Amino acid sequence: MAHEVTIAGSTISTPRLRLRPWHHDDAAGALDIYGSSEVSRWLAPAMGHVGDLDQMRTVITGWIAAPLRSEGRPSGRWVIEETESGRVAGSGQILPLPPEGEDLELGYQLAPWAWGRGFAAEAGHALAHYAFSNGEEEVFAVVRPKNERGTRAARRIGMEWVGETDKYYDLRLQVFRLRKGDLDNSALEPGPVER
Repeated sequence: MAHEVTIAGSTISTPRLRLRPWHHDDAAGALDIYGSSEVSRWLAPAMGHVGDLDQMRTVITGWIAAPLRSEGRPSGRWVIEETESGRVAGSGQILPLPPEGEDLELGYQLAPWAWGRGFAAEAGHALAHYAFSNGEEEVFAVVRPKNERGTRAARRIGMEWVGETDKYYDLRLQVFRLRKGDLDNSALEPGPVER
């Protein structure tokens, strides 16, 4: 059941989540994510802490202006919405990794209220389905070495650790890779709350 993914245009659905494009009225939910120092500390320099709703609306305006599938690749940013409540649980991305943009990064950030429910792994898995159904053969996740939640989510998606590098963002990062053939070999069933 956890591997069920439906893709309809730019909307991706799983049993518990809906990933859809951002809208301006998502600013308050986005601020719960990017305004949290517990989340933003892992994102700099790619994304800094967002201080207020006006700043969050400006960021979302930029996301909306950037088209999905830029340069013919399945890239973009999505709201991760809990289906049952309709609440913004997180943000998901498929973006070219700097500096050359050859590798695609699978990214996911959750609001603290949504931690420990398996949403990051479920959303990451859904985004991988989107990337692979649109011609990609592999995706990567980069995680700061002390970000244990990020590491657990990457492993639950089925990603393999391939080493450390300072190639991306000029930071020392753990690199995880998922190849198309390994997509549904993960343990996505929600486990106990992880703290």
